[in-house]
Amino acid sequence: MTDLLEPRRRPTQERSRVKFDALLRVSRELLLEVGFEAFTCEEVARRAGVPIGTLYQFFANKYVIVCELDRQQAVAVHEELAELAAQIPSLDWLSVMNRLLDHMATLWREDPSRRAVWHAVQSTPSTRATAAVTEREFAAEVARVLAPLTPNTPRERRRVVAEIVVHVVYSMLNFSVRDGQEHAEAVIELKRLLSAYLLAAESTT
Repeated sequence: MTDLLEPRRRPTQERSRVKFDALLRVSRELLLEVGFEAFTCEEVARRAGVPIGTLYQFFANKYVIVCELDRQQAVAVHEELAELAAQIPSLDWLSVMNRLLDHMATLWREDPSRRAVWHAVQSTPSTRATAAVTEREFAAEVARVLAPLTPNTPRERRRVVAEIVVHVVYSMLNFSVRDGQEHAEAVIELKRLLSAYLLAAESTT
């Protein structure tokens, strides 16, 4: 079994938290600037203005850093999903899905580093496995949101549906911001794809 990549420790005191956050911020900027191949812990520490030993107190290597960036990216999406979930059942699931996709599409369009992080976590079995856990955690929340909206779908099938939806969304959003790709059109097609899939998933149970 592949070991998941986690920080050696997470800061509990304000001073350490500031350094931790600065290292992640610089890492995101550097990753976007040079790509994952040229990304090094030494350059992150230099740009953050801290000794390399300070970086290694938190992160064992660059693979752990990009996985933490991937977790960080999920936070804003989780918050939006929680806000939408609070409005159920006043909204139908198509409205929930479209609002969430619009929010995520805006994040991807306005922050090109999201795509850089996504590509970085595809680089090794360990980073892919760690990113998959983050995806599954998000999918579990999606499944809970779908529960009252898809009452005829068994729980286990709903879990699988949610995991497929999340994986497709991440893949398509990264496709939507690829060079030369029309972002708005890709998001429209993503909405059509998911609408048809969710309708079919509910009607076949």
